[in-house]
Amino acid sequence: MGDTQYHYPWGSALFFPYSFSRFVINRTSVVDEAGVERKMVCDINIFSNIGHIILWMLISLVTLGLGYIFYVYRVWNYALNNSRVK
Repeated sequence: MGDTQYHYPWGSALFFPYSFSRFVINRTSVVDEAGVERKMVCDINIFSNIGHIILWMLISLVTLGLGYIFYVYRVWNYALNNSRVK
């Protein structure tokens, strides 16, 4: 009664590392030197990186899945580099 129901993108997060990294970063808070809690905001968009996704899918297929280890690292690196603190 009056409760708001939230729908989290777990399905897409499990299949798309971009969605998962953005999901985690957008729900992360940091505390600055003054003790003020600030939210992190990730500015990546899966559709703007479609070429990057296709390239790494091909690399993962050619290397029989070994390239996926590096792909996940690069996605998190890209997500953190395109994040900011509000």
